[in-house]
Amino acid sequence: MTPIDVHDQTPTSVLAIYAHPDDADVAAAGTLARWAKEGASITLVIMTDGGRGTPRSDLSPVRLAEQRREELEAACAITGVTPRCIGLGDGEIENTQELRADLVRLIRTERPQVIVSHDPTAVFFGEHYFNHHDHRALGWAVLDAAAPMAALPHYFSEAGDPHLVSEVLLSGTLEPNCVIDIASYIDAKISAVSCHRSQFDDDGSGQIAEVLRLRAIEDGRRGGLAMAEGFRRLRPNG
Repeated sequence: MTPIDVHDQTPTSVLAIYAHPDDADVAAAGTLARWAKEGASITLVIMTDGGRGTPRSDLSPVRLAEQRREELEAACAITGVTPRCIGLGDGEIENTQELRADLVRLIRTERPQVIVSHDPTAVFFGEHYFNHHDHRALGWAVLDAAAPMAALPHYFSEAGDPHLVSEVLLSGTLEPNCVIDIASYIDAKISAVSCHRSQFDDDGSGQIAEVLRLRAIEDGRRGGLAMAEGFRRLRPNG
């Protein structure tokens, strides 16, 4: 396996935008925890309330949404990230002009150095899983909003002064070109993901920890590290 770039610079400000309450932790909790510890200002925006994310018909969407908000807050207490919940319903994210306008306003308000979000091009993961509609739709909307829209004054001029981010890091990618060392933060990642109890069986925490460790080891190998998280890195400013 050819080594890929090791991303070793901590940004000053980060805007993480994810679809569901557990998404950021599964994809990037180690990175976010590391950056928060190293002094980055991080805002995590969760687009949906997660109220439909269960196979249980006896659990109402309202109650599940409440539970998932509590899980998110517990996870963020571990990673040191500030969460903001938009409250759309699961499955309702669409890459519309309205969503792009909202994201442009968000980017221009927060003015992040780095955006972290879903890779919308990652669709098929073997034969047993294909990527969630919300991940794909949000990923494209974030890319559209980040560049060129947020950077150019005549897109949504009412949304604030233009801002061009330095990097976009896309998680859950099938084509990583950089990795971030999380060897010192894998326990924080496991603890954060484990907060999302509604998303796995009562006896699944041990299995989840093993899966997260193995995935971190695999990503680490790409960059010659013990444990890492992999991303597709884009640099809109060239």
